[in-house]
Amino acid sequence: MKSPSATLLAEVRTFRQNHPEVRYVDLIALDIPGHFYGKRYPVEMLEKIAAGSPLKLPQNAVLLGAQGGLFKIGDYCFNDGDPDANRRLVPGTLKPVSWESQPLGQMLITSDGTEAPIEFEPREVLTRVLERLHHKGIHPVVAFELEFYLFDKKLDNGLPQFPRDPLSDDVDDQPNLHIERLSHFSDVLDDMAQTAKAQGIDITVITAEIGPGQFEINFGHCDDGLRAADWAALFCRSTRGVALKHGYRASFMAKPYLQFPGSGMHVHVSLYDGAGNNVLAAHQQQPLRHAVAGCLELLPHCMPIFSPNHNAFRRLGGTVNAATRASWGFEDRDACVRIPESDPRNLRIEHRLASADANPYLVLAAILAGLEHGLETRQEPIAPLNEDRSSGTDFPVDMLDAVRAMQHQSVVRDKLGAEFVDVYCENKRQDHLAFQQEISAREYRWFL
Repeated sequence: MKSPSATLLAEVRTFRQNHPEVRYVDLIALDIPGHFYGKRYPVEMLEKIAAGSPLKLPQNAVLLGAQGGLFKIGDYCFNDGDPDANRRLVPGTLKPVSWESQPLGQMLITSDGTEAPIEFEPREVLTRVLERLHHKGIHPVVAFELEFYLFDKKLDNGLPQFPRDPLSDDVDDQPNLHIERLSHFSDVLDDMAQTAKAQGIDITVITAEIGPGQFEINFGHCDDGLRAADWAALFCRSTRGVALKHGYRASFMAKPYLQFPGSGMHVHVSLYDGAGNNVLAAHQQQPLRHAVAGCLELLPHCMPIFSPNHNAFRRLGGTVNAATRASWGFEDRDACVRIPESDPRNLRIEHRLASADANPYLVLAAILAGLEHGLETRQEPIAPLNEDRSSGTDFPVDMLDAVRAMQHQSVVRDKLGAEFVDVYCENKRQDHLAFQQEISAREYRWFL
């Protein structure tokens, strides 16, 4: 068996042979708000890193706010000397970038698996949760679904405009689910799908959603939770790039239009034991009920993860299939936790609450923590919506309330890491306060 460095070195050399035109490679990782940060390296330097040379980036790059600025969080950022931290290359993620004007490559990097992982790095948080489950003999299989909007490339005084139908040159301003919209926008959608596949992402179903210019992409079920989250993160990056190339903007913003449905991140999760048996289906599906109860108990305390910004809270209780309370149900899209109809082998939950612009590593970590908690405590869930349409428990619908609910919840701190919870909550609190530091035109209209 090859050593990790030998495998990486072979990957880099193969890439250089197949793409001799590429001179630079972006080494990228996801920060807390879900944006990529990193550095652009000459491809020959990448070969040295793959062979074992150190790869270091500032530790505090993970702490960037939504607009890229740094906040004082404990001793981080301003009292710690801004130290570097080791990163490593993620095998299998070195791929060509086709949406830039010049030939380029990209590759994921992470601190997990290094001698001193960054406790609050999103990928490391998910890694710890997955490792704990694996030690218990539980192996998740995961599939993400992401909704997004297409807009015209040009903004109108900073506001988004509906995309133009390339066949008729009319604006796509009508909410509908017509499959013809897939044909009308086939050039850009096909490019998005093919580009994603070139990144190693298993793209499956493409759907025209209800909102004007809104679509959904489904990914294949993956038995590696980290890879499944990698796919979701990389898809957002490539989709935005491909859209610009075709004269559009693509956005995973949670609620771009108040009058139309928001965009969600739906996550399907099933759990298997070492023999390949579906854990949730055992004992007349009693573990499924326990897992649902755990998810619903922790859900109100993980709202800053599922709704990571001011706009994401606007999506809750919206026009279509967006819950206002923590609930569950069989084949019920109004529920936060839906149980799709399936055979026992494929029995799973579909977690539907997170917004499309949430951090996929953290969303999956929070969902798995809830499932784990439920299997441990073996509680019975509240009644499903199929039995009681008013069933459900309240969750915070404001960022500051959500942060307070998350920061001191003992199970969340234990499952996701106390250091991460403190850092994440302060990051969200500071982002929310920074967002308030601007007087809008509406405020002048109301009070001037």
